[in-house]
Parts: sequence; C-alpha cells; structure tokens
Amino acid sequence: MMDFNWALLNTEFLLLGLMLLVFLVDLFVPSKRVPAWITVVGLVFLFFVNLLAPHYGSTLNGTLVHNSFTAFLKGVFLLAGLITSLGALSTLGRFERRAGEFYLLLLASLLGMMLVVSARELVLFFVAFELMSIPLYVLAAYEKDNERSVEAGLKLFIYGTFSSALLAMGVTLMYGVVGSTLFRDLASGLSQAEPLAVLGLVLFLAGVGFKVAMVPFHMWVPDTYEGAPTPFVAFLAVAPKAAGFAILFVFFLSLFQDLTPLWKVVIAFFSGITMIIGNLLALPQTNLKRLLGYSGIAHIGYMLLAVAAGTERAIAFVLFYFVAYVLSNMGAFLFAEVVRQNEGSEELQVLHGYAQRNPLLSLYMLVFLLSLGGIPFVMGFWAKLYVFLAAVQSGLVLLVFLGAVLTVVALFYYLNVARQMYIEKPQEAEKLQAPVRVPGSIHVVLALSTLAVALLGLYPKLVVSPALEAAHSFLQTLAGF
Repeated sequence: MMDFNWALLNTEFLLLGLMLLVFLVDLFVPSKRVPAWITVVGLVFLFFVNLLAPHYGSTLNGTLVHNSFTAFLKGVFLLAGLITSLGALSTLGRFERRAGEFYLLLLASLLGMMLVVSARELVLFFVAFELMSIPLYVLAAYEKDNERSVEAGLKLFIYGTFSSALLAMGVTLMYGVVGSTLFRDLASGLSQAEPLAVLGLVLFLAGVGFKVAMVPFHMWVPDTYEGAPTPFVAFLAVAPKAAGFAILFVFFLSLFQDLTPLWKVVIAFFSGITMIIGNLLALPQTNLKRLLGYSGIAHIGYMLLAVAAGTERAIAFVLFYFVAYVLSNMGAFLFAEVVRQNEGSEELQVLHGYAQRNPLLSLYMLVFLLSLGGIPFVMGFWAKLYVFLAAVQSGLVLLVFLGAVLTVVALFYYLNVARQMYIEKPQEAEKLQAPVRVPGSIHVVLALSTLAVALLGLYPKLVVSPALEAAHSFLQTLAGF
C-alpha cells in the first residue's frame, strides 16, 4: 500500500493552486496586471509556508523526500521567482496581453524545480526535470516580435532538448545496470565501476552540465542571455543552476559513492576549465548581459569546487553561495533592464555618467559588482571564501589557487563596469542632465537586495547556520540509502 503524507508537499500543492488561480484570473479578468500581483503575493506567502513546513520525512514510498536541504533550496527558488515576478512588472507593456501566460510558465518551472530536488525515483526525477525546463524555452522567446528573443529561445530549446536526451540515456543506463528506478536501489546496485554505470555517469554529467552552464556545455549562455527578456534572464541565470547543483549532490554523493575518486577528478577538471573560460571570455565583453553571462559561467566553476570536495561544509557553503548569487546576480540583471528601458541598449558605453544621473541606482550596481567580485565585506566575499576553505580542507589546493588568481582577473571586468558609471563621461554633455527612470517594482527589489547583500556580508551567520543544518540533513538522508 502506498503511503502519502500531504504535509510534506504543502508547498508544492499550494504552488499548483496558485498556478490554477493565475490561469483562471487571466481568463476572466480584463486587467493583465492582476495575475502578476497575485503571483507576487502568492510567492511571498509560499516562501513563509516553506519556512514553516515539516523538514523531515518521505512520501509515496520514498519517491519524494522533504528535509532541511530541500526546504532551503525551495526557498532559493521561491526567492528567485519573487524577484523575477517583481522585475517583470515593469515589462508588461511589451506583452501585456500575454502577461498571465508569462507568470503561469514561471510558476510551472518553479514547481518542476521543487520536485527535482525532492525526487528519489528516476522516472519522477526526469518528468520533474522536463517540467522545470520546457517553460524556460517558451519564456526565453516570449518577446516574439523581437528576433533576438526568438533566437535566444531557439538556442535554449536546441541545447536544452539535447541535454534532456543525454540525461535520459544516462538514467536509462543506470536502470539497465540495476533493474530499478528507486534511488535507494541504485545506490546499492551501482556499487561497482561497471562500464555501463560509468557511461551512465558521463552522460548524466553532460546532461546536467548543459543545465548549469558548465564548460564545455556553456555555448548557449551568451546569446540566450543577450536576447531573452531580462527579468527572465535573471531567473534563468540562478534558479535552474541551483536545481542542477542539487542534482549533482544527490547523484554523486549517493548513487556513485564507490566511484568517488573518479568523479572527484572529473568534477575538479571541469571546475578548473569553467573558471578559466568564464573569466577570460568575460574580459572582452562590451554588452552588460553577455558580461554577466560569462561571469555566471565563472561562478559555476567556483561552485563546482565544492562538488569536488563533497564534504558537509562544502555542501553548506554552496547553498550559502546561491543565496548570495540570487541577490547579487539577479540585482545586476535588473539593473541591466533599467538601463535597457532608459537607453534602449545594454552596451557598457551607455553607462557613462550614470553615477551623476542616478547616484542611488549606481550605488546599487556597485554593491552587486563588489559582491560578485568577492570584495570584503559584502556577501559574495564570504561565499567565495567559504567555498575555497572547504576545497582546501579536501586537498584541492591547486584549484583554489587558480580560483584566487581568477578572482583577481574578474575584478578587471567588474570594476570596468563601475568605471563606466563613475569615471567615464558621455560624449554629449547634456546627457548628464537626462534623468534615469527606475520602475517602482524594480527599485524595491534593487534596494532590498542591496541591503541584504550588505547586511549578510556583515553577519553571514544568518544564512550559514541554516545552510549547515541543511547540509547535515542532506547527508543524514543519504545515510539511509
């Protein structure tokens, strides 16, 4: 008889209810801003429901689990979705007739992410992975009258379906070796380095590698980021990657425990080349969104250090890193959206004189840049430092040295953006008098994100403590495999 615990899936069922409400309101209410505000309020409510939900247990005969680890990640997803929903309010004029569909697709992807991190059965995992991914393809091409947006959606779709195919082949091989789709059976059945198991591991890693934009599976990032609607790009740059890292931890710390020496070397190699390629390709960029895209690839390299380390502290510090990344990176992308709305471009040269035209907006972006660059003492500094410390404790000293050197390199392109705002002057002197208008919803997000990045940089324990608890809960769950 199948067991079912409703309480463990409160957040998912409420999210499904929110999707249905948005769908019905979009059908019958003329104002297209109503679904947007319902989404914002609903996500705030769900964020607090997730905080209060039971943190331990499994349901559906162990195919879905809920613990502090999954709760922490769901909180990250909901925070990213909330920031995106608020940021997109200022862009409704470009596709107001289809605004309800935008929010419905965003919620569908969020539901897929939540199920991905909770799934402990291969078929359920793969279906959840597709539920997370397919709405992203549509959202990337949402500005269908914009050729670059259509191109962005097409590239994301092609690479995304290819990654799904690789993932499907990988999990099929795992099933072929063990004869069961349950993770607990896979953990015991994949105890030997059989050729099929190793091949399944390689295909699986490649499939997830596309989703997290790990080199050499990163080719879709710059064009997709540049062409897709910027509030959606802010979401795409963070939330699916957090889900991808959760997948990596679940599979590599449970199903392939006896292949640890193999996957540590493989992940460490990909970490190194991802850090190198991401940082070096960010250097010559003149478009802010493309620069942030390559910067994001570099950050994935830093976070892969923790996957290679594989310790409890490493897991916790990746969770902390993602909170810092949500606040800093999404804030930077929403700044890029403000620039696009005012200047019609995201090229760095249009930022000349921004510090004089809107000092507060420029200060927001400066804080985000310092956090992404790892400058003391904002939140991003602690994120990188903690990951580096966890990697050193696991013996990855050379990779940490490489990461430290590349962090210095990254300061060049981050501070170059600051230079454009604070030092460079526009060619037309009258441009300095032109106001920079910031939509109210984006201003609220930027202000709160900046405050959080600064305060959590001064007191990181507020996030580190629950992250450590989440990592401990995660490893306790694996002990039951």
